[in-house]
Amino acid sequence: MPQQNYENYWKLTNAFTDYNGQKFLDTLAVCIQFIDDFKTEEYSEDKYSRLQDEIYKVNPINHISIRKSINQLVKMGFVNSFLVSYHPQAKEYISARTNKKRVTLLSKIVYSNSSFNRAVNNESSIKQINFLVQTLIEKGKLSKEEIIALMLVDIEAQKETFLPENELKKYVKEANNIGFLKRKYNQIGYLSNLLGKLDDLVFVNDDLYFKEDAEQIFGEDLKAISKRRDPYLHRLYKNQLQDECEEIYGNPMCVLEQLTYPVLIASHIKPFIESDENEAYDPNNGLLLSRTIDSLFDLKYISFSDDGEMLFSSRIAEDVKEFWKEYRLENTILNDERKNYLAYHRNLMTERDARA
Repeated sequence: MPQQNYENYWKLTNAFTDYNGQKFLDTLAVCIQFIDDFKTEEYSEDKYSRLQDEIYKVNPINHISIRKSINQLVKMGFVNSFLVSYHPQAKEYISARTNKKRVTLLSKIVYSNSSFNRAVNNESSIKQINFLVQTLIEKGKLSKEEIIALMLVDIEAQKETFLPENELKKYVKEANNIGFLKRKYNQIGYLSNLLGKLDDLVFVNDDLYFKEDAEQIFGEDLKAISKRRDPYLHRLYKNQLQDECEEIYGNPMCVLEQLTYPVLIASHIKPFIESDENEAYDPNNGLLLSRTIDSLFDLKYISFSDDGEMLFSSRIAEDVKEFWKEYRLENTILNDERKNYLAYHRNLMTERDARA
């Protein structure tokens, strides 16, 4: 195996982690409509710029983030390079009535058409997910360490449609030697997030299996085991909450107290154990909080209204209410997705109070 350069790896752009989220669906819908409207027009930087302007109308974020979101759709296989076509099932994905149906469509689109080497202005036929799944078929399971190692493989140089086990061991050693995990932590998290959302694949104790195989091995314990928190995705989830704070406040801080504590908790609004795979690592399902506020929030002693007002459980002491009563969340972090999660949290607090 030739010596690898750690910068030469499977590059997956990830502006979205929730593929059922409205922002993902809206961005995809704009891209599809734009391609339909201008399919006879050859690709140009002007055409690309106009698409960015159209996306800005439904998702007013900076153009760097918009370009990243378009490139993610291209790399995942929803939209083809040069903005002239899209996957035949992309429209069906948007109109799907259930998230379960979207999981199947996502899997078909990504498996058949994704390429991490592809970009808006660059075509590629190298299909990394296809190669990874074929390797999983041959091996039966893939550890996180082996998945990371696969990200270094030059697929075009491979004779087979999968990586033989003896070669995989060499790449694992190479990944460890160059410190690939530390250097490319986010990209590894992006790939893990995508794999965890494909149909018939499941992570169990950091190993990737086909779901049918995992059920035979782990039986009834599978659901409990596979629900364990993914350390990569949780780190990415916390990074996104920290990035949000930096954009709004200049530094990561408790979004309620607005103090830059040395230790901050990425607190789930809808509890992790009750969240599906999309919700569990959706940054909108989180608030960056101090340890004290996280504890009160996690135990449903406090919650928040849609306008950020702190709400108190009937189980909490009056002196605590008095101390915190003037604190509130600012509107800058109360987007529609987060308000939906907070509504769920308020219901949980009401139910807990009724049982007290």
